[in-house]
Amino acid sequence: MVKEIIFGLVGGLGLFFVGMKTMSDALRKVASQSFKKRLEAVTSRPILGVLIGTLVTALIQSSSATTVLAVGFVNAGLMTLRQAISIILGANIGTTLTAWLISFFAVFKITSYALPAIGIGYFLQLLGRTQKVQRWGQLLLGFGLLFVGLGFIKEAFGPLKESDFLRNALATFGSYPLLGVLLGMLVTIILQSSSATIALLQLMAFSGLIDFATALPIILGENIGTTITAEVSALGSGINARRTARSHALLNILGVCYMMVPVATGWYARLIEALIPGALGPENIMFHIALAHSVFNIFNSLVVFLPLIRVLEKLAVKLTRVRKGVIEMGPRYLEKNLLATPTLALQQAIKELIRMARIAQSALSNALSSFRRCDPELIQAVGRQEEAVDLLQKEITQYLVEISEREIGASEAERIPVLLHSVNDIERIGDHAENIRELALRKDEQKLTLSDQAWAEVDEISALTLGMAENVLNALEKQDSAAASLVLEQEKELNRLQVVLKENHVQRLNNRECHLLSGLVFIDLVDNLERIGDHLTNIAEGALRRLRWDREIEIAETGEKQA
Repeated sequence: MVKEIIFGLVGGLGLFFVGMKTMSDALRKVASQSFKKRLEAVTSRPILGVLIGTLVTALIQSSSATTVLAVGFVNAGLMTLRQAISIILGANIGTTLTAWLISFFAVFKITSYALPAIGIGYFLQLLGRTQKVQRWGQLLLGFGLLFVGLGFIKEAFGPLKESDFLRNALATFGSYPLLGVLLGMLVTIILQSSSATIALLQLMAFSGLIDFATALPIILGENIGTTITAEVSALGSGINARRTARSHALLNILGVCYMMVPVATGWYARLIEALIPGALGPENIMFHIALAHSVFNIFNSLVVFLPLIRVLEKLAVKLTRVRKGVIEMGPRYLEKNLLATPTLALQQAIKELIRMARIAQSALSNALSSFRRCDPELIQAVGRQEEAVDLLQKEITQYLVEISEREIGASEAERIPVLLHSVNDIERIGDHAENIRELALRKDEQKLTLSDQAWAEVDEISALTLGMAENVLNALEKQDSAAASLVLEQEKELNRLQVVLKENHVQRLNNRECHLLSGLVFIDLVDNLERIGDHLTNIAEGALRRLRWDREIEIAETGEKQA
């Protein structure tokens, strides 16, 4: 008998998951064109994020998938932490739809129609002439598999009604609600699906194995267990991605903590029973569980944490430490609300440009260090920094374009093209840092070596280029015209050094003092550094131009005051 129970549970769960995935894939394809756009379209109004999170989760039947997607968008810089939290609030509401769907299992005997749905769905998917028909077939197929799986699980629970051990164990969980929370959490972590946990719970209640009061703490525990997926997806990601996952955990854990009071005292069970007409029994207990799940998540998301979304955001930030070496993706200073004041918005754009330049400088430094000694951590850091620079180029460019579309003065209008050119130059520096990273990998993979003289020359041109980068940052951050002018002088030296070093290396190759492949890597490195010098010079010239404009404005304003 034990073997039949285990096989029935395992097989039923397998069919349940296959059905759920098949249905989700079909719905996701239907929504594929607008799915990402809807998530990216979340504005500063959290209620819109809640609505979108609810809708998306109801469509794809997985709060974990919606949350992981939100984590990914935050990590990519496409969404702020607060916007992601609003999506997660909605995901917690949307996930309750599955419990309502499963509740119809008891009332309408849906298992009777499950096999025909599988057959019809399969043939529609196989023979359908249009994608729309095929997707409806896939949806029907998933629907049928899901309920066939539930049927197997129900049958597996049948013999357990006579088990004294199970009855005593469940009685213990009923007496100690914290054990119920722990059970719900562990089952959800193991199954990696809150929907599966709720489905098992509903079927156990329908089979008479568990009463409603005992089921409530397990529902609460499921809400904690489902946060693990987002936490795992955020491992190794940026700081805001980890804060997003942490906010999901805080939202559910804090919600469970305060809800334990009405659950432990029996108030919550009486409330749900009062909301559903008729006496509590096997025919409606699945609806009681679905309603208990929905009321908690709706109350927790809309009533408690939506008004406190800023507090939740601050708490997630405070509890998530910044790890060394992790790059914050996305803009930090590009505040959309300041676009109404173009002068202030332009200052924010310059701050973001300086931050972008600092990341590009760090990428260059890490790439050169990895060329000297191929360090896997530095190699990975350069890749992440280059991605951050690329993303910031797009964001700053878009922000500057939006500023230019406002009513701006002649001074601002003159600055915007210069800033756009500087943004592109910084992005190109990131690209060349990536090229140097690839040279470092090639040198390491092919075990190429350089002569002592070649290494001395690498150190010389590297120090000069890094010095130029530091002077450019000083020119930008401190508005130091002397530092910008020094860059122009250093660029002449860099051009001279490029010619000399290439001639020296050709001579070493002729004298067979260096391997041919090593020579090619050396020359590629020198050329990349010389091109970086060109871009740094362009940025320095732009900085000098802006400083000259500032002085002219200051002189003009001083003359007006004296007049």
